[in-house]
Amino acid sequence: MVFRGHVRNGVVLLDEPAILPEGAAVQVEVLEDVHEAHPGPTCGEKSLSIEQELASIWQDVPADELASLPRDLSNNLDHYIYGVAKK
Repeated sequence: MVFRGHVRNGVVLLDEPAILPEGAAVQVEVLEDVHEAHPGPTCGEKSLSIEQELASIWQDVPADELASLPRDLSNNLDHYIYGVAKK
């Protein structure tokens, strides 16, 4: 049985509720190095604004991929993801 979760304030929180017997032995495996996957500022460094963070992500997307996105994507995101009627 595998349960996924995350750590908050040093405590492992499961993403979905699970009923486990009291005293059950568990094993916790870290799936990714949080500092590598989501590098944050080190001591003395200033953190980036959300705009700067997004810009650093978008800079790796090829221009032709960006151009292929629908012009109304932000207004009709649910349509493109879930197929609901456009606004």
